[in-house]
Amino acid sequence: MKKIKFSKDEGSEFYKELNERIRNYFESNKISRTGNGKMIFKIILYFGLVFLFYFLMLSSTNVWLFFVFYIGLGISVLLNAFNVSHDAAHGVVVKSKFWNKLLFQLSFNLQGNNAYVWGKNHNESHHLYTNIEGSDIDVLNNPLVRMTTSQKLRWYHRFQYLYVPFLYMFYSLNWFLFREFLMIFNRSSRTIKITISVLEIVKLLFFKIGYVTYMIVIPIVVLPFGWQYILIVFLLNHFLVSIIFTSVLGVSHLSDYVIHPEVDSRGKLNMSWPKLQMCTSVDYNVDSTFLNWVLGGFNAHALHHLLPNICHVHYLKLLPIFREVAKKYNVVYMEMTYGQALKSHFRFLKKMGTQEEFKPLTYEI
Repeated sequence: MKKIKFSKDEGSEFYKELNERIRNYFESNKISRTGNGKMIFKIILYFGLVFLFYFLMLSSTNVWLFFVFYIGLGISVLLNAFNVSHDAAHGVVVKSKFWNKLLFQLSFNLQGNNAYVWGKNHNESHHLYTNIEGSDIDVLNNPLVRMTTSQKLRWYHRFQYLYVPFLYMFYSLNWFLFREFLMIFNRSSRTIKITISVLEIVKLLFFKIGYVTYMIVIPIVVLPFGWQYILIVFLLNHFLVSIIFTSVLGVSHLSDYVIHPEVDSRGKLNMSWPKLQMCTSVDYNVDSTFLNWVLGGFNAHALHHLLPNICHVHYLKLLPIFREVAKKYNVVYMEMTYGQALKSHFRFLKKMGTQEEFKPLTYEI
């Protein structure tokens, strides 16, 4: 991973005052930056839904109800990831480091993926070098989908805005079956290479076997339905979860409003880190109590990237401060409806598939 030096600009002063205002908010209200009673309730709720749907699924006598409960289980695991796992990875679900680590490991490994690998690279790569090729682990060099101008433009990319939604359906299956294994052998399409320790490889295999056991093997053994039904609903569950996951996250960093900045020959970026976060994130329906509750604050991505040490249950109260300080320093905060963000995402895919060079749209306040 390339280390990058940042410059000073209006974003530096914006970030300094933002942190001061946020600190004053928590101190004056005598509350913690971590989760509160609402967060505890969400932990119990989402873990409870996982266990409830798993019990109902294994108790099914009707194949259609089995399908409903199985899909409910998959969505509950995803909601757990949005609301518990993500904040726990940043150490802000609760005050205790022990419980944050445990909740993160448990909720993430429920998906059959490696918590340590994702958590380390999410915090040390994606959050630090957002959208910068060669430094952000979430920037891909996939020959099927062109997402940066450094990738060669091929004839079939002009159709990528049409076929990418079908590829999105395989996102979680690809993650479970291939992504982490390819990382082990440095065959990943991600633009940076990582090293996975032997212990984490063992844990990776253990939890993948565990996932297959509780999602496929146990239902086949316990339930009266044919194994074909279990495999079909297993695939349907992954397709649905993948669509939800990519729909929530894809629009934030892959938009024709955001930038994919490049560093100079000295490894320096011509902007500050706070400004980078504001230029590479699109937020949608940030005032929605419902989306904050369901998505765990993922719709307020710029706010989260700048303040990852704050639990998402506080975001709605912090938004007025965030907007006010950004306006004061003329730092553009890109927020819109989800429909507008989705249209921007597909415009981005179409432009990247037809244009050698890409110039982001200017966001109009």
